[in-house]
Amino acid sequence: MGDFLIEYQSEFLGSTVTLIVLLVIRFIATKTIRRVGRKSDLNISRTKLIIKYISIGILTIGVIALILIWGVNIRELGLIFSSVFAVIGVALFAQWSILSNVTAGIILFLAFPFKIGDRIKIMDKELEYEEEFIIEDIKLYYIYLRKSNGELITYPNNLMMQKAVSLINTREQ
Repeated sequence: MGDFLIEYQSEFLGSTVTLIVLLVIRFIATKTIRRVGRKSDLNISRTKLIIKYISIGILTIGVIALILIWGVNIRELGLIFSSVFAVIGVALFAQWSILSNVTAGIILFLAFPFKIGDRIKIMDKELEYEEEFIIEDIKLYYIYLRKSNGELITYPNNLMMQKAVSLINTREQ
């Protein structure tokens, strides 16, 4: 066991430094996202969802860094990754709108001028409703809009970014 630790001392040191750096980055990112969420008066569940996305991204970067530190054979790993990404790529190509909605959901969290409870009007020719909506909730894929008659409509996040949206009035504080 002692020989193993001595032989791979630099890998253990690199792994430790990488893990510490990634934990610090995650801590700072989490604090920043929570601060932005509080200042922008955003829903706590939306803030937690974005923190989850950032944590998954940091975990992915950490796994890649550890693979590089430990010197895994890139050719064998490349074969595995190319096979996996080929299957995932075919599956996601059929569902590209899901990815665009998730991406739009993150962008809407960071730069969305509307909040839950705001009254809006969507300028969309294809939307059969020419009326105002109240934003009831903003989820991962959809925004829930409430019509004046109480009907609930789900509207995709990516369309919310593509169409002109008019803010009628903000929610009561």
